[in-house]
Amino acid sequence: MRLKTIKFAFIKSIPVCAGYIFLGMGFGILLRNAGYGVIWAFCMSLFIYAGVMQYVGVNLLASNASIITTAVTTFMVNARHLFYSIAMIARYSDTNKYNPYLYYGLTDETYSLLCDCEIPEGLDKGEYLFYVTLFNHSYWILGGVLGNILGSVLPFSFSGVEFSMTAIFVASFTEQWLNNKDHLPAITGIVSTLTCLIIFGRDNFLIPAMLIITAVLLIFGKKRGEL
Repeated sequence: MRLKTIKFAFIKSIPVCAGYIFLGMGFGILLRNAGYGVIWAFCMSLFIYAGVMQYVGVNLLASNASIITTAVTTFMVNARHLFYSIAMIARYSDTNKYNPYLYYGLTDETYSLLCDCEIPEGLDKGEYLFYVTLFNHSYWILGGVLGNILGSVLPFSFSGVEFSMTAIFVASFTEQWLNNKDHLPAITGIVSTLTCLIIFGRDNFLIPAMLIITAVLLIFGKKRGEL
């Protein structure tokens, strides 16, 4: 049964694989160009595990930024993960020993894969959530290490590779829309994001949008008895 769970989790994680490896390689190359080797790439990918923040982190390292600057920057860049965690409380219920790692490994793409995925009958919920999270984490580490190694010997241009993450989100959104009759989460996300984008602008819309989305889903979740 565990092998079936691992296989199903791996298949579900495949869309994230290409994006994470290529973006991770971009980070690894950038880190190598800043003068930091493969150990740094491995440790940052393992312990920080935050795509955008790792790219920003290279600049912070190169500029010898203070601890306070680094802490504030990290909080601002990754604040959206607080809302992801709140939204996944119900989903992560009864996962017992896997809980700490599930919250630690909750990235944008992992959230997208796990928030609405239907788990086949007979598979262990906690194990499935854990293995999807672990596979995604492994892809990111692999990409960072490969990029750091290859970046020292081969010239690469990763211009435009960030679009792969957009493509993953579009594919996940489409799959969830087609496979779920309840479109409230999707509609809430679209309307809230567009509204906040217009009101607050592209540099400040994310946190207000996440607040609204989280509030709406919590309210309707309680009314439906899902929370």
